[in-house]
Formats: sequence, structure tokens, C-alpha cells
Amino acid sequence: MNTQERINELIEQLALLPHPEGGYYKETYRSVETLDGEQALMTSILFLLTSENSSNFHRIQSDEHWYFHEGSPLTVHVIGESGHEQKLLGLDLSAGQSPYHLVKKQDIFGSEVQGEDGYCLVSCAVAPGFMFRDFELFSRQYLLDQYPQHEEIICRLTKEQPSLQ
Repeated sequence: MNTQERINELIEQLALLPHPEGGYYKETYRSVETLDGEQALMTSILFLLTSENSSNFHRIQSDEHWYFHEGSPLTVHVIGESGHEQKLLGLDLSAGQSPYHLVKKQDIFGSEVQGEDGYCLVSCAVAPGFMFRDFELFSRQYLLDQYPQHEEIICRLTKEQPSLQ
């Protein structure tokens, strides 16, 4: 089976839908317990990214823990006042990859699959639970105005449309 066939198989068998930040997802868990009658204590999704379909820079108001399942290594990029940080997810520990990574609440982050013809399947657990009201997708210009020193990665992981903030 080639890469595209595997991507199509995962999308179909896992019933994944397009995500606004890029990639495909399906919510797999939303706790019944809530903080305020509305926000779940925790949520979890399956998230599929491809070499052509990255996760664009965004921010949420909760911690998000990423867990690698299969495919090519995935780089999670975080930009902010302290610079540009990268974490490589994957299963080759000797190559500096890790099977998990925590993105702290309010970090601006995006991710991209390594290689030209790859995909990556991960799970993301968010606590307190994810709510679209807390989701900010950033425009290229907004981030370039804030962090011009990170132009290269900002241009790769943004679109030119206005932000949703």
C-alpha cells in the first residue's frame, strides 16, 4: 500500500473530517464532567497530518498533549517571545524523537510532517477540554508583525487569510 492509499484508508476507517487548522480529525473523547457546566475536564482527538497538509499556527487556552501513533516524524513548532522551539515526534528515540509532547496553554504552535510524501497520525488530549471558542488561528501578517525574526517558519505554517481572532 502506498502512502496516499494509507492516508485515504485512515480518513475513511477513522471517519476523519477536515480540521480548520489543517489536517483531519475526529473527537474520540469528551469527559462528562465539566468545569462550569459547559467545558469538559478533558477532550481527545485523533489527528492526521500529511506533507501537503500541515497544522497552521494557532493557540488554545488549555494544555495539549500530543501522542505519536504512526507515520513519518512530526515537528511541532512553537513561536513566542522566547524564540522558535521545535520538538520532533516519532518512535526513533536514538534520533531524538519522542512519542509524546506537551504544548502549554496559550503557546502559539503548528506542526508539519517530515519528508515530501509522508503522513503522521497522532492523538491530542486537551485539559481542560477543547472548545472552539478558545481556538485562535493566526494570519501570516499578524504573526510576521509580532515575530518578524521567524519569517521562514511563519510563511510555511500560515495562510494569508485573516485570522479568526
